[in-house]
Amino acid sequence: PRVDGLDKVTGQARYTADTALPGMLWAKALRSPLPHARILRIDASRAAALPGVHAVLTGADIPEVLFGRRLRDIPVLARDRVRFIGERVAGVAAEDPDIAQTAADLIEVEYQELPAVFEPQDALADDAPLLHPDVNSYVNLPRLLERPSNAFVHDVWGKGDVAQGFAEAELVVESSFTTQRAHQAYLEPHACLVWIDEQGRVQLWAPNKAPHRLKHDFASALGLPEEQVLVNHSTIGADFGGKGSPMDMPLCYFLAQRTGRPIKMVMEYTEEFTAANPRHPSVIQLKTGVKRDGTLVAHQARLVFNSGAYGGFKPVPGANLPGAEHAGGPYRIPHTRIEAVHVYTNSIPGGFFRGPGGVQAIFAIESHMDIIARRLGMDPLDLRMKNLLREGDETPTGHQVPGLRSTETLQAAAEAADYRAPRPPNVGRGIAVGHKDQGEGQSSAAVSLEIDGSVVLRTSVFEQGTGSYTAFRQIVAEELGLPPERVQVRPWNTDEAPFDTGIGATRVTRVAVPATYEAARQARQELLRLAAELLGWPEERLTLSGDAVTRQDTGESRPWPELLARVGHPVVAQSTNRETEPAPATAFIAQIAEVSVDPETGQVRLLRIISAHDVARILNPVGHQGQINGGAVQGIGYALSEELRVVEGRVETTNFGDYKIPTFRDIPELRTVLVESPGGLGPYQTKGIGEYAIEGIAAAVANAVADAVGVRVRDLPVTAEKVYRALKTQ
Repeated sequence: PRVDGLDKVTGQARYTADTALPGMLWAKALRSPLPHARILRIDASRAAALPGVHAVLTGADIPEVLFGRRLRDIPVLARDRVRFIGERVAGVAAEDPDIAQTAADLIEVEYQELPAVFEPQDALADDAPLLHPDVNSYVNLPRLLERPSNAFVHDVWGKGDVAQGFAEAELVVESSFTTQRAHQAYLEPHACLVWIDEQGRVQLWAPNKAPHRLKHDFASALGLPEEQVLVNHSTIGADFGGKGSPMDMPLCYFLAQRTGRPIKMVMEYTEEFTAANPRHPSVIQLKTGVKRDGTLVAHQARLVFNSGAYGGFKPVPGANLPGAEHAGGPYRIPHTRIEAVHVYTNSIPGGFFRGPGGVQAIFAIESHMDIIARRLGMDPLDLRMKNLLREGDETPTGHQVPGLRSTETLQAAAEAADYRAPRPPNVGRGIAVGHKDQGEGQSSAAVSLEIDGSVVLRTSVFEQGTGSYTAFRQIVAEELGLPPERVQVRPWNTDEAPFDTGIGATRVTRVAVPATYEAARQARQELLRLAAELLGWPEERLTLSGDAVTRQDTGESRPWPELLARVGHPVVAQSTNRETEPAPATAFIAQIAEVSVDPETGQVRLLRIISAHDVARILNPVGHQGQINGGAVQGIGYALSEELRVVEGRVETTNFGDYKIPTFRDIPELRTVLVESPGGLGPYQTKGIGEYAIEGIAAAVANAVADAVGVRVRDLPVTAEKVYRALKTQ
């Protein structure tokens, strides 16, 4: 069972919004109503005079601080101009949130509207307004630009010679696709509590899945020594990639500094939809050269991501989306070039959402593969089988894929879906495939055997709801021969733990499990050493099982709490695991969607989703299946209904009545096929599962619709209106 399950369903779990400190004030932000404007004047006198208000801050009242998860380009409060509707212009601290909101509404701002650009293509034009003239001065910009530009990140991957490859091709197919903004739709909105304590230390509470990264980013941006910042643990009400940034914490810090009081800020969900960090929309152009027998010989891709007004919500060094390089798919292609560009626009800034970049790229390449198959007169399954990467092959970006079981996994999905069975009228089946490795990082754990017989696991991980603590508990119990419920899990704060990379990139099982395993193993060995010393027994003959240390040759045993009582202290062991190289194992996924389409209305009814996963050992089958089902459901929403609609910079879907996540009635039969392989990572030979299940759903659905009624929707989501219009055009 889940470690955190009982506390969450009974209301005992403490979230950031549940945390209160003596003298605490509430904060609210006044946000810009315009997408791009110069700030001419701010009058906060009426707000400051309101009873119950303790402070009102504008950009002129605080240092010129820029923050971000890696690239630092986000101001705490807009100073001379605003760059998107929803940007913070002023902050208020008051006795309660209602007073704070009333005060924010009393602030008068005079703006001079400036020309705005909302789409990347427009922002790349020579006459487009330059949104960040000082871009080259930003800390952690991946590389200096030859001249300031709205295109602030440009990455290229590839191998071979694409010109030569296209010259050798017998058929060249070009396609373009667009993907929408999508919000992570976590139940708990962004929240934070900031307290400058009596010693001058800045204490933070936030639903942040990378506390040590937060500590570093926060301290670095504000010019504080890192040891002056402490991040305390809070339960995280889901993340899905979106909760890694400082968000409102820098503003709350300056309000705390001004008032001398702790400051809490909790976003309304309207603010989540209009001012948080949704999945990036994209425009993707693909060109592929093939032989008539289906052999892929050349491929080039250009992905343009709408970054919105800022790039600081992305945590990777290049500020790009790591999944973008998957725009060549898991295929053998000798000549490739993949280009990804991030462009500033006057719209809500984008951030990370489960499978960042990969979800967009896989929708495009897997839709494109079906288009190629139809042009060749081949079945899409056969085209993929012919070109899939095998062990020892290089990816389109020139990397190895160790431990990949591609054809076996795709074949398993096809068999489970009865893919080649005849389709009824207007029923179609669509395929999508992908591959993924696990990220690098560092994590630590400690195991303590207490005098009272309890066992405590300390971990540097702030779990965001994926079941990591449950897996850690199982590992400690396994190594100590105890029932799992005997193991208590207590996360460290950032003072207590060494640096932890945080959750993301499907890394936790790879990085944190070995640390937990080694801490448990060392604790067991130290206990046996202690028992041998106290009892005069040979250490090599001792075993630990449950509550007793047993001598194998004689059968004698002693309760280990009794031994600890004799020495008067617990046994504690700590371990840190660092993974610095690319993962020596790659996982593969194949997904097949079956749909029924009403040709008169365009309505798409999802009948089945089959997900086949290349897996190694599974630590917790219930949690593993939950990750697969959760990813599939998120993928269904992305494929068919979810869209954060933005018109001229203004978000139109500002509540869950308009932003259509799937409900129970929208979920079809979900079937999982596990293709077990021996090649995993770490002491238990595992492969991560976190991001895989979402990535192929949209392409599989779009391909199934094309199979059912012969129309191709290239612009997500695949709505009835788009299918209807395509049918009428056809």
